[in-house]
Amino acid sequence: MAGQRKSVTRRTVLRGTVAGAVAAGAAGALRPGRAAAEPGPAVAILGGGVAGLTAAHELAERGFDVTVYERRALGGKARSIAVPGTGRDGRPELWGEHGFRFFPGFYRHIPDTMRRIPFAGNANGVWDNLVAAPEARFSRRDTDDVIVPLGKAGKVWASPDDFRETVSSAISTTMKMPQTDALHFANRLLVFNTSCDARRYGQWDRVSWREYVGAVGRSTEFRMLLSRTLTTLLVAAKDDLASTRTIGNMGEQFLGNPFEVANDGPLDRLLNGPTNEAWINPWTDRLRELGVKFVSGEVRGLELDGRRVSGARVVDAAGNARVIEADHFVAALPVEVARNLWTPEILSLRPELAGMSQLVVDWMTGIQFFLRNPSDIARGHAAYVDSPWSLTSISQNQFWNRTPMSGLGDGTVQDCLSVDISDWNTPGILYGKTAKECTHEEIAREVWAQLKAHLNDRNELLRDDDLHSWFLDTGITWDAAARRNNNADPLLINTAGSWALRPESHSANIENLYLTGDYVRTNVDLATMEGASESARTAVNALLDVTGSTAPRCKTFTLYRAAELEPFRQLDATRFAAGQPNMFDA
Repeated sequence: MAGQRKSVTRRTVLRGTVAGAVAAGAAGALRPGRAAAEPGPAVAILGGGVAGLTAAHELAERGFDVTVYERRALGGKARSIAVPGTGRDGRPELWGEHGFRFFPGFYRHIPDTMRRIPFAGNANGVWDNLVAAPEARFSRRDTDDVIVPLGKAGKVWASPDDFRETVSSAISTTMKMPQTDALHFANRLLVFNTSCDARRYGQWDRVSWREYVGAVGRSTEFRMLLSRTLTTLLVAAKDDLASTRTIGNMGEQFLGNPFEVANDGPLDRLLNGPTNEAWINPWTDRLRELGVKFVSGEVRGLELDGRRVSGARVVDAAGNARVIEADHFVAALPVEVARNLWTPEILSLRPELAGMSQLVVDWMTGIQFFLRNPSDIARGHAAYVDSPWSLTSISQNQFWNRTPMSGLGDGTVQDCLSVDISDWNTPGILYGKTAKECTHEEIAREVWAQLKAHLNDRNELLRDDDLHSWFLDTGITWDAAARRNNNADPLLINTAGSWALRPESHSANIENLYLTGDYVRTNVDLATMEGASESARTAVNALLDVTGSTAPRCKTFTLYRAAELEPFRQLDATRFAAGQPNMFDA
């Protein structure tokens, strides 16, 4: 039995090697379909979100026998959610989302997978369903909004002085910010971009973004746009908690992406239809073609036999429990679930996993407003800078050329304003309560009021008569007795100092257990589906090493860094080792 195996057997290694040879082929390419050869080692993937599906994809292409166990719905937080009972006269139901999709150009792992998911009529598979957003809107209460075009930049800066001048001028012009504040922020970006890795991990990861940028004493525009909004948009975290290394890394990508160097495409991209139709369903179809099996079940625990996982306890929807066995186990569970599996026995073998109990999760969840008329807010994402609940939105119908809203529901919906709520802990303007304390009806009314307060102060862009209905992510459930919401899908927050608490994907101390998820250490280092995808590839590569497979390793990518600033990063490595500050850190 698999539960009795105490080490990787010679037969397991040979099967993995044969499967790898089949996968590699004469040219080293992965096989396009299911091989006739004997399946490779059995792998149980615990969790069917982006991390789990990515691991399943990579392993199945390399000939492994893969089964995915998922407690709710494949796709996890990335999936669409059908709005029950909304379809009429043969039309499909309206689609809700955990949150609007966002595929920035610096994502490279997710697009690489998308190109390997066939889609009828698309030469590049699901990847061809990505469309670019040409602009972003930063909406303010009682003042003019800022529309920022998102296009390709003309040239890369040639020197640190050029960097400061170019970036500060762009910030001052587009954000209507005092030049002194814009120059200060540009210099803080320069300090980070010229910081060596040792400083980023050893110094900046321990400093909050607010402290790093020196927000105290700066203009309101500086504090709201460059300190608060940046952090809530990226990681749903407060600027006094978010790690400077994480926010700085993302700022580095957003600065570099317009030059279209070392990236996959335009800065802001979305899918051209509901996520399930344009991505998740074609993906799971492809995985089934490759032989992946999907089983409904919630993981309740792991069983050890020496230094190997011998089985996982799974409970199905009916409450029936059983122990599943496999040669290898990939834990593709979110951090708040995974850390509950670490028994004293597991922690004795991998004591570093104890740090996961200190990782912070918070809420960033979507609500959709279905409209009877098209909205005219922005040709891209909009951020509502002064909103207490840190709202952002996208008007979806303008991008959904495959599945227009008029073809869904009762036929009267013409648009969907998909909104993310990033701050669930600050009182709102309508009821004076936090989102966690509001009923679902109150959440909808409060979000609508905050949107109108931003958009209707100059022109009436949102009209009550246009509101057809709304849908709140089903992960949010109301506890009437406690007068408070629960959230089944919280989000990891990259707080200052959290890198030290996060584990690597694999350790030889538990030889057949592999961790994947956006809490695992990755290069992208952000709670995103890109981080989930990168961590899954790292886990699969570790599994290939353990089995001795000759199959090609999964591609992994690194974040962009301006080559022009590399000499300054090398100099900074010497300065950091000597205990000196970055040369631009005045």
